[in-house]
Amino acid sequence: MDLPIPCLLAVAVIGYGLGSTPFGLLLTRAAGLGDVRTIGSGNIGATNVLRTGNKSLAATTLLLDLLKGAAAVLVGIWLASHLFHASPTGAYNAGLAAGFTAFLGHLFPVWLKFKGGKGVATYIGVLLGAAPLLAAVFCVIWLTVAGVSRLSSLAALIASIATPLLAFATGGAGVMFYLLAAMTLLVLWKHRDNIARLRRGEESKIGNSAN
Repeated sequence: MDLPIPCLLAVAVIGYGLGSTPFGLLLTRAAGLGDVRTIGSGNIGATNVLRTGNKSLAATTLLLDLLKGAAAVLVGIWLASHLFHASPTGAYNAGLAAGFTAFLGHLFPVWLKFKGGKGVATYIGVLLGAAPLLAAVFCVIWLTVAGVSRLSSLAALIASIATPLLAFATGGAGVMFYLLAAMTLLVLWKHRDNIARLRRGEESKIGNSAN
């Protein structure tokens, strides 16, 4: 990645700052619903916010967690291009770096002792900013699997596994593939409890109370 260290540091800090903003926690507290980490799975993401019974708040959390990933990519591209005069390829790679650190920020926010969300919405957001077609494919896979199985976690796992494979099939082992592969591995790790429940047949379905 042919980018100066100051540029990489700048996009990394900005990306992490955006990604580590815990919208689910902030919104539920602002709505007088307390600490979302004390219910359900203890997660700060939209799925757990939904367990408060406030669908509009959950939808807002989903949207904001998605947008922070997309915003990190776009800000990274702009910053590298306009302030560091990077080439188009260099600027795009800077955007990918910013998106990845936003994803890390969501999973491991320093403000919450590095205990964040599971990253699916922010994953989609990074795709939206960097590769909108892949974002669309991810969503189609998620909706299809979720519609058939009614298992949100299974849908997220299959979509996150399929996306880097598709990126490899269409673009080879480039920066995008390695970025998505790393993000997918982290999604799998964050869903390790869900995977265990899926194997036991104990994972709650969409519409039921869940862990």
